[in-house]
Amino acid sequence: MNKKPSSVDVAKAAGVSQSMVSRAFTPGSSINPEKRELIFSKAKELGYRPNIMARSMITKKSKIIGFVFGYLENQYYPLALEKLSREFQAKGYHSLMFFSDNQSSADEIVQEFLQYQIDAVILASVSLSPDWIEACHSLSVPVVLFNRAIETDDVTSVTSENYEGGKKVAHYLVKTGHKRISYISGFIESSTNKDRERGLIDGLKERGLEIFSIESGNYNQEQAKQATLSMFSEDKDLKPDAIFVASDHMAFAVIDTLRYDLGLHIPNDISVIGYDDVPLGSAPSYNLTTMSQPIDEMVSLTVNAVLNRIDQPDHIPERIEIPSQLVKRNTVKDHTHF
Repeated sequence: MNKKPSSVDVAKAAGVSQSMVSRAFTPGSSINPEKRELIFSKAKELGYRPNIMARSMITKKSKIIGFVFGYLENQYYPLALEKLSREFQAKGYHSLMFFSDNQSSADEIVQEFLQYQIDAVILASVSLSPDWIEACHSLSVPVVLFNRAIETDDVTSVTSENYEGGKKVAHYLVKTGHKRISYISGFIESSTNKDRERGLIDGLKERGLEIFSIESGNYNQEQAKQATLSMFSEDKDLKPDAIFVASDHMAFAVIDTLRYDLGLHIPNDISVIGYDDVPLGSAPSYNLTTMSQPIDEMVSLTVNAVLNRIDQPDHIPERIEIPSQLVKRNTVKDHTHF
């Protein structure tokens, strides 16, 4: 049986050191491009492939980042996952995807973590519990939250300024002459939803108004549809003149329901504003006014936060918040102009 070629064989064939061969196969490492090409060429001739698992046993680092998502229906998360994966790949890391629903325990997925010896975990769009954090920390696996936050001092989180975003929505809708402003929420217990709702309520109070009504959409399009129908049920004498929806994903369902189930015109009959600014929002069929979460900046800060926690285990966790911006399109009517 032929012996598999090793990095030592490649080094001899290329006339370089074994450490240079290792650097050549490490993305982002410093090495002369011509030397890298020579090493790749000799490796191909010999049929050599680097053994990542063997390297991880020596370095005690798997170079694998675990992602835990609750769902990917919201366009924001597949886009974020792609950008995160590409940035980590450019820095020599691999991505491993896990899914968790509200019924899944942390222990189940942490057991999977153990099999791959992941270097860090990013949690996004999942319900968080102290069990999650404790389980990861017991394995010395740093945790970073993406688009979520939790009231604890030992976890880094990266979000937009959701509270300020909710206030900006309130101020804008009042400024454009709306009086009956309703809210369709996401997961009631999620930090993003809590902050957006609290910001909306406080922003309305600053302008002398109270929130008109609240319905739960649970970040789900069908539930957002039912929430909209409830707001416009026939037994209600007064109905909203504007709806702030906790995500664009739900806002699309709200718009479709208003148009096709209730026969209303947007924005002449009712204004709608979302949150996230996903690509579909700019399509002519929706042209959705929304709060933009700066995804590229959030991704870069998340990657940096993860690498800081890996390289410096004693690095102090922090709550990172990035300003969100109002994107004005065509789903909000300005009642102050005639």
